[in-house]
Amino acid sequence: MSEVHEVRDLNTLRHTAAHVMAQAVKRLFPDVKLAIGPSIEDGFYYDFDTPTPFSTQDLEAIEKEMKKIVKENLPLESFTLSREEAFAFVDKQGEPYKRELLEGLTEDATFYKQGDFVDLCAGPHMPRTRDAKAFKLLSTAGAYWRGDEKNAMLSRIYGTAFFTKDELAAHLERLEEAKKRDHNKVGRELEYFTTVDYIGQGLPILMPKGAKVMQILQRFVEDEECRRGYMLTKTPSMAKRDTYKVSGHWDKYRDTMFILGNEADADDESKEMLALRPMTCPFQFQVFLSKTRSYRDLPMRFNETATLFRNESSGSMHGLIRVRQFTLSEGHIACTPDQVEDEFKGCIDLAKFMLEKIGLLEDISYRFSKWDVANKDKYIGTESQWEHVQGFMKKILDNSGIDYEEADGEAAFYGPKLDIQIRNVHGKEDTLITIQIDFQLAERFGMVYTDTDSKKQYPYIIHRSSIGCYERTLALLIEKYAGAMPFWLAPVQIMVIPIAERHQDAAYEVLKQLNAAGLRAEVDPRNEKMGFKIREAQVQKIPVMLVLGDKEVEEGKVSVRSRANGDEGQQELSTLIPKWKAESSH
Repeated sequence: MSEVHEVRDLNTLRHTAAHVMAQAVKRLFPDVKLAIGPSIEDGFYYDFDTPTPFSTQDLEAIEKEMKKIVKENLPLESFTLSREEAFAFVDKQGEPYKRELLEGLTEDATFYKQGDFVDLCAGPHMPRTRDAKAFKLLSTAGAYWRGDEKNAMLSRIYGTAFFTKDELAAHLERLEEAKKRDHNKVGRELEYFTTVDYIGQGLPILMPKGAKVMQILQRFVEDEECRRGYMLTKTPSMAKRDTYKVSGHWDKYRDTMFILGNEADADDESKEMLALRPMTCPFQFQVFLSKTRSYRDLPMRFNETATLFRNESSGSMHGLIRVRQFTLSEGHIACTPDQVEDEFKGCIDLAKFMLEKIGLLEDISYRFSKWDVANKDKYIGTESQWEHVQGFMKKILDNSGIDYEEADGEAAFYGPKLDIQIRNVHGKEDTLITIQIDFQLAERFGMVYTDTDSKKQYPYIIHRSSIGCYERTLALLIEKYAGAMPFWLAPVQIMVIPIAERHQDAAYEVLKQLNAAGLRAEVDPRNEKMGFKIREAQVQKIPVMLVLGDKEVEEGKVSVRSRANGDEGQQELSTLIPKWKAESSH
């Protein structure tokens, strides 16, 4: 059996399991309304309209009923109705969401029947319900109908299914391992971040450990960008409506922006309206515009560690991965047409360099995000401009040697982009870094330079990030390393542990030497047993512990315990510090 056939059959199996689940729900909760129930990458879900969200006890009851349906070994049989017959059928069933789905059909409708349960569905399905016997319901969540927060909030049940119980067991074991690495769990336990309900969703509080890792990353990024010819800027966190109207964000992006003031006045030109920035490009462009430019000034590379704001929907918030206020390693390059390819490749090289250093390079994939020719209203510019620039960008990507896939409809509204994608421990894919070619905003802002023939030209603009959103990167690092950060990134690298109170003076002298060398160290002065303090340091994932007792103080040494190797014996601090400094230099 080919790989494609296996994937298709697994999707068919999971789609069937979704129908078995929906049948079980309707048996137990007859008044619940059915929405949709597709297979997804690692399982399936079904959305239901119910006055009360499903509880853990409900899931247990639904699973039990599903097992009965599987045991009944009902055949899944399809039949077709005309649109008129289909409308009458779903109306008799009292299924308003199915009626809305029918309204989008132009042909006859297909239904699947299994026993007393019938569902509008194009299929395919397994022959009988017993084929879906290796399943497990996993969780519940809220989900807006058709993903639109203006629509009703539905109750979604997630599950998974496999052909064999052994495959299911192996998958559930992987899920348990993922839970252990989930940054939402580990990050809170290790005190990297917290959230507070009355502060708001998507507004995490970085605690000292999380803030320290972000500071290390930020300094690393800014220093490397400086070495690569970038000029640092610091720009406002908000601007008048006028700025975003010029850039096009006011017309194409306003729904994701935080407007300061009365939303009803948003289009009243007589009233000043401000908005928090979702990006820095209009601001950094002002540096270019501050004086006359010629080809000799190009390329101009600007970078900024920018705090940005995007009004993400409440249902999409997830720990540090998707937030409403975030920090981005943002940058823009103004260049001539002849410079675009080299500059774009330089952006790819910088991103790969950063990801390799932090250990995420092996986990990424590349996506060439293009416009949707069938939905031109989402974008600015003409079809010929888009086709020209996308062809140009494809040539650059092909010449760069990276392996990428193409995705229609994922471009920014002003240009195509390369998205560097990554998955969290639960398999959810997000964009980590983007590199975009912009062929329109320079003209909108009146950015011109004089070329070698003394003619005025608009530069190409490359929008890019080098390490992406710092909060998202921190989340992925916590998951990658299960909280045990590499030595150079660890917020506390070394814990000095005096065995008794009489050893504290020596411990603080060691701390002084470590700090003087630029190493991040702390002393645990508590009046607790040494074993307890060592276990505490291990739980906190600290890379190195230095234990000081009578013998160590007398001989002027330290006993070393490392996270990787355990007890490494007594050693001279003077020989350890240079080694640790080298490890800290990434």
